[in-house]
Amino acid sequence: MKAFIDFLGTTGFALISADWRVLIMIGIACVLLYLAIVRQFEPLLLLPIAFGMLLTNLPGAGMYHAELFSGGRVHWEVFDKTAGLIDYLYLGVKLGIYPSIIFMGVGAMTDFGPLIADPKSLLMGAAAQLGIFITFIGALLLTELFPELAFGFREASSIGIIGGADGPTAIYVTTQLAPDLLGPVAVAAYSYMALVPVIQPPIMKALTTKAERRISMEQLRPVSKAEKVLFPIVVTIFVSMLVPSATPLVGFLMLGNLFRECGVTERLSKTAQNELINIVTIFLGISVGATATAASFLSPRTLMILALGVIAFSGGTAGGVLLGKLMNLVSKKPINPLIGSAGVSAVPMAARVSQVVAQKDKPGNFILMHAMGPNVAGVIGSAIAAGVFLSLFK
Repeated sequence: MKAFIDFLGTTGFALISADWRVLIMIGIACVLLYLAIVRQFEPLLLLPIAFGMLLTNLPGAGMYHAELFSGGRVHWEVFDKTAGLIDYLYLGVKLGIYPSIIFMGVGAMTDFGPLIADPKSLLMGAAAQLGIFITFIGALLLTELFPELAFGFREASSIGIIGGADGPTAIYVTTQLAPDLLGPVAVAAYSYMALVPVIQPPIMKALTTKAERRISMEQLRPVSKAEKVLFPIVVTIFVSMLVPSATPLVGFLMLGNLFRECGVTERLSKTAQNELINIVTIFLGISVGATATAASFLSPRTLMILALGVIAFSGGTAGGVLLGKLMNLVSKKPINPLIGSAGVSAVPMAARVSQVVAQKDKPGNFILMHAMGPNVAGVIGSAIAAGVFLSLFK
């Protein structure tokens, strides 16, 4: 009987009394699983993130220990004595391995042809990073009003990068600058990426006239193979010389693209696009979700991060559209301002949203390929913004 009573004391049901907040986190994890499976909100990443959140909040499971990574470092001296399964998987996040590999897969799946054919679309990709810096400043100002939030430069950088609409970039910056915020930042980044078709259209319509949304654009020029092969090499050298801290992300993004375009590494390109990125996505999602413990997630800071994430996405959308309007005024060739909203990254969803909004006002208006220019430029832009933050505050 004593052995039976001792066993009951070790069950998760008995351990819930130590911190009842885990029940709330389990409920949140189930809601995210619903959104991933039923509503199909970024399921490839939201599902493993939600399940990682579920695993880490199960009482007594001991799969993740936040104290092993406290103070911004890995406590190797006690790691092998305490670590659970997810602690080992989380090393790939903490050391910056997973985000870079995912960027390589993204590069292998991305055609930079529209950007090469229309280099000025790079400007709209850059303008769409406006949301990052607006949110960065906003987080700092909020701390002045509410000191208990304690958003310093490092935390504000991690929150602002949500506006890049690039999950791996947000995770990479947050693990380097503010690891305690990783759970809320990751959930916000991927949730809002899934809501791009909901968040962007009202902003796009509010900032443009019907006549602007009906603008048709000339077909893009053909891009040669030589241009496509030289592009990733040139971008890697230039960006790495300009912002060395962005090299892990931009370098791997361009390596994956070089696999795609060079024509002699088809097997590597297919591996980067499929098996490798899928495996790393599973490990990344579970690891990031596991950081969303009750102690770190259930706080006023988390609610504020979610609110600032909306501002980041909205500011990025507005920045791209407004520059698109300006470019249309000064350009000899017509430019539909809607393509500027695609500069928030979120490839290729944001470009598709631009296409859908344009066709509602003018059926048959095909601007998708033009929107892909700012879209892929946004991936590079968010990585550069991340490198700037890391250079300044790491």
